Amino acid sequence: MSSYTKHQIADLIEGRAPWTTVHRMLSMPKDADRFRLYLEVLQDKASFDTRIILPLGPHLHIVQTRDKAWVTMCECGHNFGDCDENWKLNALVYVRDTEEAMAEVYPRLMAPDPAWQVYREYYCPTCGVMHDVEAPTPWYPVVHDFEPDIETFYRDWVKLPVPERA
Repeated sequence: MSSYTKHQIADLIEGRAPWTTVHRMLSMPKDADRFRLYLEVLQDKASFDTRIILPLGPHLHIVQTRDKAWVTMCECGHNFGDCDENWKLNALVYVRDTEEAMAEVYPRLMAPDPAWQVYREYYCPTCGVMHDVEAPTPWYPVVHDFEPDIETFYRDWVKLPVPERA
């Protein structure tokens, strides 16, 4: 039995939930049905009909394709490739590596020195939504954030059947 309705979860995702509800959701133990409702709300918002398995960000998900492959996909439907690979390697990248580019984000004297730090912004090639930002040294390789253990997450944490995988 869920403590919250699908409508309340949708309001939380969209930033429309009243603070009292948000506070209660954050401070109380999670009910067993919350993840399932969360996935339903995300699926309703998505422009594709492939099954969302795990959200990675506000508009980025691991999905199960019709042939049971697990891929990283933008909410618009752009496929970034296998979920075990670094999706950022298939994104559009804007690197802020000059004082002028840094000044678009920070005031001049508060920006980092581009010789020591750059900003890499990762965008969806289809819809243009920004999915991530990194702030490494200029020579550092693209960061692979993490590889989730989806099977363990489903089996041990959310207690749902593990989605099939090709």
